[in-house]
Amino acid sequence: MATKASDLFVQCLEQEGVEYIFGVPGEENLDMLDSLSRSKQIKLILTRHEQGAGFMAATYGRHTGKTGVCMATLGPGATNLVTAAAYAQLGGMPILMVTGQKPIKKSKQGRFQILDVVSMMGPITKYTHQLASADNIPSRIREAIRVAEEEKPGATHLEFPEDVADEHTESRPLKPSLARRPSAEPKAVRAAVEKIERAKAPILVIGAGANRKLTGRMLLQFIEKTGIPFLTTQLGKGVIDENHPLFLGCAALSSGDFVHRAVEAADLIVNVGHDVIEKPPFFMQNGGTEVIHISTRSAEVDPVYFPQIEVIGDIANAFWQMKNDVVPSGSWDFDFMLRARKAEQAHTASIEGDTRFPIFPPYLVREIRKAMPANGIICLDNGVYKIWFARNYCARQPNTVLLDNALATMGAGLPSAMASAMVYPDRKVMAICGDGGFMMNSQEMETAVRLGLNITVLILNDGSYGMIRWKQANMGFEDWGLTYGNPDFVKYAESYGAKGHRVESAEHLPQLLAACLDTPGVHLIDCPVDYSENDQILNKDIKDLSKKV
Repeated sequence: MATKASDLFVQCLEQEGVEYIFGVPGEENLDMLDSLSRSKQIKLILTRHEQGAGFMAATYGRHTGKTGVCMATLGPGATNLVTAAAYAQLGGMPILMVTGQKPIKKSKQGRFQILDVVSMMGPITKYTHQLASADNIPSRIREAIRVAEEEKPGATHLEFPEDVADEHTESRPLKPSLARRPSAEPKAVRAAVEKIERAKAPILVIGAGANRKLTGRMLLQFIEKTGIPFLTTQLGKGVIDENHPLFLGCAALSSGDFVHRAVEAADLIVNVGHDVIEKPPFFMQNGGTEVIHISTRSAEVDPVYFPQIEVIGDIANAFWQMKNDVVPSGSWDFDFMLRARKAEQAHTASIEGDTRFPIFPPYLVREIRKAMPANGIICLDNGVYKIWFARNYCARQPNTVLLDNALATMGAGLPSAMASAMVYPDRKVMAICGDGGFMMNSQEMETAVRLGLNITVLILNDGSYGMIRWKQANMGFEDWGLTYGNPDFVKYAESYGAKGHRVESAEHLPQLLAACLDTPGVHLIDCPVDYSENDQILNKDIKDLSKKV
């Protein structure tokens, strides 16, 4: 029997195991919306802006490894997904965007609202396609999701025109194939192990690709056997518990930090899950420290990255092979690396007890770490506080510190926390946003309340675009053009049906955090923050102190 195209589309998504579609439907999506209303498996998550829907879908993909699906109408709905598409594409998060379009076989309204969305999505997705026939829906959905989830994960897009959605077809959904990632080649593993055994001071750098594929167990076993210290990039945080005695820190700053001194002491860098999308934690030079690249994909070579050995394949399998083969060397020397880490910890300890008000960033990070359980999830928007959390917040488990060091977009913190609370309803979830980033998608507070989510939204309020002010000061420019006014955030939260709170003192902060995290519902905390020493500490003090190690 013939099936309506929009019904088939939903059936194909069900076959792929889709649980949610996040989005803002429009007139051109109404056939699909009607078909979706009869699905027993897929839940529509109606958002207040397409960008929020895209961020939620991407975070779902980040947590689960499965494709997050979002939808929008044609024209302005589709353009509103562009930032979320880039966020997923650069960040390695699998999503499928479905956008509507006017009838393509018989135009009724000229060019009204019509953009070439497929061409627009081309540069920022792995795959984009206009469905011109209902017969092709199963193969195009299967291909879009396959590509989205294939290493490196990213964004895909299907345009579903209004007249195609109303067609009928005898096509049926395709079942996903069984596919396993290739294992690392044994000779490459042997070459890497020989290089590591001959080194005097090897070091591990854990990046974005390792966090995606949950390689932590095998990496930990390798570290425990060898005693080789490790550091992370921002997107590698949490792959291994950062309470580990061999953890050297996170390369949150571009250069000049204590962790960079540790890297300088190495004569061999084992770079795990490296992604050129991140700011490099080190720069290679001809004749300099050699690098072993271990990842699911071969190295993208540029002037500062040209590794000598590549081990390509499933990362966990590669380290399983390496762990079984390696013989730890009695001549390895990690004393300087560990001394640099102790110096960093001493510096942090000297400033994180500062109870000034407005709140001092190191104190804020310390108190949030105390308040959050080991499996609690913090979702950072984009601002200067991201540097403080990347450096000072001890990540205990993979994907418990969701920050964006790829596109580094503002506006993703709140939607990311919402999706996290949906994927992990039994875990504590906190969105940490600057006042600027929060206001970019603050309307999703209504969505969070409507969904009955349990999240705490902490707004760091300094009345300005703080990250840019920090850079402005660092470059010697006058403090100008980056300040604004804010609403009363407590009343703003309450207007959505959330619970609003305001930090009144440094001592009040831990009390508020505990109360909000232990009380169901959507909570917003307005937290005044003092960024006045950002430039002094991050650009001067740390660089000066690290040189003295």
